[in-house]
Amino acid sequence: MEQTLSSGLILTIIIAYFCFLILISLLTGRKADQAGFFIGNKNSAWIMVAIGMIGTSLSGVTFISLPGAVGNGGMNQSLSYMQMVFGYLIGYFIIASVLLPLYYRLNLTSIYTFLGNRFGREAHLTGSAYFLLSRTVGAAFRLFLVAGVLQAFVTGPMGIPFWLTVAATIVLIWIYTFSGGIKTIIVTDTIQTICMILAVILTLYAIGNSMGIGITDIPEFVHNGQFGQMIFTDKLWSDGNNFWKQLISGALIALAMTGLDQDMMQKNLSCKTLKDAQKNMLVFCVLLVFVNLIFLYMGAMLYEYAALEAIIVPERPDHLYPTIALNHLGPLVGVFFVLGLIAAAYSSADSALTALTTAFCIDFLKFETSTKTAEEQKRTRLIVHVAFSLILFIVILLFNALPKDSSIINQIFVAAGYTYGPLLGLFVFGLLFKELKPSATAIIGICISAPILSYLLNESLKNTFSFGSTILAVNGVLTFILLYAFSKIYSLKQPQQ
Repeated sequence: MEQTLSSGLILTIIIAYFCFLILISLLTGRKADQAGFFIGNKNSAWIMVAIGMIGTSLSGVTFISLPGAVGNGGMNQSLSYMQMVFGYLIGYFIIASVLLPLYYRLNLTSIYTFLGNRFGREAHLTGSAYFLLSRTVGAAFRLFLVAGVLQAFVTGPMGIPFWLTVAATIVLIWIYTFSGGIKTIIVTDTIQTICMILAVILTLYAIGNSMGIGITDIPEFVHNGQFGQMIFTDKLWSDGNNFWKQLISGALIALAMTGLDQDMMQKNLSCKTLKDAQKNMLVFCVLLVFVNLIFLYMGAMLYEYAALEAIIVPERPDHLYPTIALNHLGPLVGVFFVLGLIAAAYSSADSALTALTTAFCIDFLKFETSTKTAEEQKRTRLIVHVAFSLILFIVILLFNALPKDSSIINQIFVAAGYTYGPLLGLFVFGLLFKELKPSATAIIGICISAPILSYLLNESLKNTFSFGSTILAVNGVLTFILLYAFSKIYSLKQPQQ
């Protein structure tokens, strides 16, 4: 079947949507000062933060990669990804009950200031550096995925090279975030989350209608089909689909990638009070379970529909959804898919770019204690914003060499295990052992060596045992153990009082 939307029409939709975001940016950012850019003047409505966090958490990875991964085997075969989502709930409970009260009590702008207070400047910068690395890699992965779809279905047919597609995407994001920062992000992410969910619901309705299945009957149809299994308690621990392995992984991923992530926590810290931030986390949890479930149902329905209509599944499973939405379900679904796609791209990348700028300015440039004028700080902030935009551009081009048969969602969780592990170990150790403190040199060495040791361990056992996303736990535990050991050694070397 021919493409239902022309490349020119899709490009027009993208431009119109971008103009709408610019309007929002102008309205929300016209009076934004430094506090507005970094923490929204602590005046954000908690319900908008909760909805906006859904879009940031899901991004293009869930919108494109998760549906394709349903029938692609591996960690996300069938509906088994929900096992990890259930684990998220445990992590979010710890965030709401332990981390948010800590962050509000210390009145933090950058959450890595806690590490500075607890261990010293070196730990502060080490934690922030790992966030900068983690979020840069994660944001680049997400943008790479969406840019690849745009290249395949929109800009490529128009003769536009991939690098220019990527550059245009980043420039658009930069334009509407450079002024308002988190104050703008709260509003735009809420709108973009709604666009993503509407796109999925409409796709489900269209596929169900084509197959003679009512939208309320889709869950039963999926669970009775080949992709319907959700819980895998019969799997060995070494299997990627083992329930307990996935549950623990989900809890640690939520704790690390949300609770120890400046991007996600910056939104929470923009709420008026701790109570509002905790309400936001509760609503966010409920919404996240529901939204992930409908994405998985859509993935299963996409494969069922492809089999029924003899549609060839693309070599890259991430392209299954766009192939069917743009080529087989009519123009209305195509329009909403495009809106959902660009919403997915922007909802994650815009807040990532803002958070990267915030962390670097607060942690490395020490804006909170700087003697520079507000105007000088603003100029510096803009330079940092541009610099991180260029870094994202370069990293995305490097990712373009990734294997085409790989689902991006799997790669993100593996990468997160190595980059968030030291953060997890540092924060947990700092909270549990308030009197122990290794030397600054030891902290830096441990945070560098723990991911390397985790990688070597994973490689040595890969033929007999699969850590999968639980490599995050291995990395965090190694960091924790080494911090404890070197704290004891360091304390013995200190002169006795």
